[in-house]
Amino acid sequence: MAFEFLVPALTALVAVVVFVAGDRLHPKAWRHTDDDTVGALVLNLINTIFMAVVAFIVVIAWQQYDNARNHTIAEAKSLIDTYWAAHGMPEPDHTRIQGLVRDYTEQVLTAEWAVMADDGHLSQSTQDTLDTLRDAVAAVNPADPEVDTLRTSALTSLDAVAQARADRALDAGYRVPGFLYLAMWICTVLLLFSVVLSGVQVTKRTVVTTALLGAIVGVVIRAIYNLDEPFSGGNVVPKEAFELALSRYQHTT
Repeated sequence: MAFEFLVPALTALVAVVVFVAGDRLHPKAWRHTDDDTVGALVLNLINTIFMAVVAFIVVIAWQQYDNARNHTIAEAKSLIDTYWAAHGMPEPDHTRIQGLVRDYTEQVLTAEWAVMADDGHLSQSTQDTLDTLRDAVAAVNPADPEVDTLRTSALTSLDAVAQARADRALDAGYRVPGFLYLAMWICTVLLLFSVVLSGVQVTKRTVVTTALLGAIVGVVIRAIYNLDEPFSGGNVVPKEAFELALSRYQHTT
């Protein structure tokens, strides 16, 4: 923690030393009588840092949202493959495995989705259903070569389900690092105060422009918070992949 404060302090000291020493060394003709140049430099720096921090957070949040959506799609596709593999198995494995696949999918859509939104982790009861499903597939009698092929295919699909589920568990608990939010809010305060530092006079036009600046900054910050937390934020990953899986089950008779 001390090192984190020491580096900015040292760079500030170096900047002041370079500024004072340079003022003594460079020709007098280079000197200006006002602070406009330094002020413009500082304002441009504030704007650049704010845009860089916001862009960095947006890229991270959107990438995580996209990853979470892709993981749900991969999981739902693997569930459909498992259901289809069980379709060719003899009774009672056929009915038992397909029933467990439907139960797991419905639990993800209902109970588990709410748990991810509220608590940021997966449901243990849904995990138990998946474990029961894997045990049921593993217990299929592979005496018939065709049934053995279907059993192997179902186990492979369930491995993909388990992997996608593990990825979804990480997605549910993911948050943009706190230091990035801290940097964003610091830059936001500096950006809003930059109007004061620029020395612009208060008129109707400048008040409207300043209000527009604040509104745009607010919209950007709100959009960032919506992208964060893909299963509980303002822009939640849709359930359509699992809903499509349930629809496919109903048409596989």
